Amino acid sequence: MNVDLHSHTTASDGVLKPQELVDLASERGIDLLAITDHDTMDAFDTELVYPSNLQLIQGIELSCKWGGNTVHILGLNVDRSHNSLKEGIRSQKQIRRERAHKIADKLKILGFTNTLQAALDLSDGGQIGRPHFAKHLVNIGAARSEQQAFKKILGEGKSGYVRADWAELGVAIDWIEHSGGTSVLAHPTKYGLSKTKLLALLRDFKNLGGKAIEVISGHQLPDETSELATLCDQFGFLSSCGSDFHRPGESWAALGNVPKLPEQCRPVWTDWV
Repeated sequence: MNVDLHSHTTASDGVLKPQELVDLASERGIDLLAITDHDTMDAFDTELVYPSNLQLIQGIELSCKWGGNTVHILGLNVDRSHNSLKEGIRSQKQIRRERAHKIADKLKILGFTNTLQAALDLSDGGQIGRPHFAKHLVNIGAARSEQQAFKKILGEGKSGYVRADWAELGVAIDWIEHSGGTSVLAHPTKYGLSKTKLLALLRDFKNLGGKAIEVISGHQLPDETSELATLCDQFGFLSSCGSDFHRPGESWAALGNVPKLPEQCRPVWTDWV
């Protein structure tokens, strides 16, 4: 079974429109796909057409704060009409808008003008985020790549960085669980946490009602997958996997190019298919 439960569209910082993403998933023989845009479910506002052998899961990737860190929680198989989740998304969108204005103000001090409008244009009506500012900085020659834009200007500790006051971890989990969804800690090893802090995050995530972790996220080393599978078993989590796809051509995050979960893992999708 070909499963990819982490992908993005133009509704946030992906480059494919929702229908284009679904079409690509169908071409690549994906059986189970989740669209998980950042802090929005606008990808599902229009009816998507896909073959009967493709099961589409409604999802979201919520930014939240834990212990002074920003972490991401996937909400899979959620009911987006649930009031708790709707209010949560509305709050997250407002936080993103406020941060975008603050980033533009900082960039103006650095000599970069009209960056807010440029980022909005690049978002194409979707959720605005730092990647859109990064792309603009590349377009005007201020950085050679989006990665360099983050490293030089937009990343934490840099002159263009703005910390967002995201929802607390437990609040984001509640939004998901109350809407009938399953909360999944996204890419646990990609937050730069020490082993001690990662274990603390997993304990808190479990105690606050979190249900699963991403054992596989994009391209990662087998040792990393093995370690996460062991932690999944240790804490009694369900297991998820996804490419974290944003755009074609990313060899480390190709849509549907997701290895199978280790045998000891209990798939998060067991009750959905």
